[in-house]
Amino acid sequence: MPNPNAIVSTRIDFDPPLDRPTAELLREGLWVVLEGGRRARLDASDARSSGFVQVLDELARRNAPVYLEIDPNSAAITRLLIPRVTRPMSMRPSDQGYELMLERSHARHALRRDNPDFATLEPLLRAALDSGQLLIITEDDAHNIIDIRAYTPGPDDAPLPPWPKPDSLPFERPWWKRLLDWIWRWPFWPWWWFRCVSKATAQQIFDAMSAKSCPPLTVPAPCIPFLYPDDGCWGRAHEMCRLMINMGRKPRKVWIQGSLHVATKNNPNCFVNWGWHVAPTLCVRQGWFWTQQMVIDPSLFATPVTQATWKGVQGDPSATLTPSDASIFYLWGNVTDPTYVETNKVLADYRLQLQNRAIQHGPPPYANCP
Repeated sequence: MPNPNAIVSTRIDFDPPLDRPTAELLREGLWVVLEGGRRARLDASDARSSGFVQVLDELARRNAPVYLEIDPNSAAITRLLIPRVTRPMSMRPSDQGYELMLERSHARHALRRDNPDFATLEPLLRAALDSGQLLIITEDDAHNIIDIRAYTPGPDDAPLPPWPKPDSLPFERPWWKRLLDWIWRWPFWPWWWFRCVSKATAQQIFDAMSAKSCPPLTVPAPCIPFLYPDDGCWGRAHEMCRLMINMGRKPRKVWIQGSLHVATKNNPNCFVNWGWHVAPTLCVRQGWFWTQQMVIDPSLFATPVTQATWKGVQGDPSATLTPSDASIFYLWGNVTDPTYVETNKVLADYRLQLQNRAIQHGPPPYANCP
């Protein structure tokens, strides 16, 4: 059965209202009112509580769900996680249980057999996989699923249409158009050498992108949450392309798909697992009349790198690379986002995930990681 000390709620109200400084409210006694009239206390002696207020307030503004674990004796909040409203896209057996891909996520998620609620959660996932039902899925920092609830949209909630599955073939133009494009982009044509940027300029562009990184505890928009590498790469890549285009550059993108495992100091577990990943590329001059597409990925590197180097750190030699135009927001189905509305939603979601992690684990990088 679900953890009796855990609450998942799409209702988040404060008692008293947040009409005074948070520190003052905490001293006097601040509560969160949740679905079913359940209440949770924000402990003034807990250094995390002021941060919890910020996260809870933002979730309330979005009508988004929250997962809270409560001390049964004091009713104080001991843990806050931000669930996903999503659908399972695939579910395959693993040594520990099941590995899942979820909609609007490039992370690999796990339902482990050692989860005490495994027997309850597995059929919920299987049923949603067949029906396409939306679920509220909560997981820990290693992306182990710990809680699943059915999701019922409110009357004012916009429908969340399904995405094409990443195991389907990405959109491809006719072969003759691809051939013409290959001929046009052949890296030894002299005109490309003059149109591409120098190595020094590529580093300057990389540094400009990296400078947009979010301060973990405040995450002010429009910063980019590079320090939350777990998920959201398609939003980061699209925003970087927008910024590069505004700088007068012509970026492209490269997508990788496989069983990806990446070491990082920006996750408390020191690694992330992905099913796919994407980053912008720029044409960079390498020598006289020779050019190369270099990857701009501040979530993994401190400098532009070759596509081979970028692939090499992601832990799957058999992974496949697919280039695309910068306008492609999501490769499978050829989804675009010309107004950047969806991009901004993705960035906002993972800014909040970064902030919530930093409140509870401290800001990255994590000293325990090699």
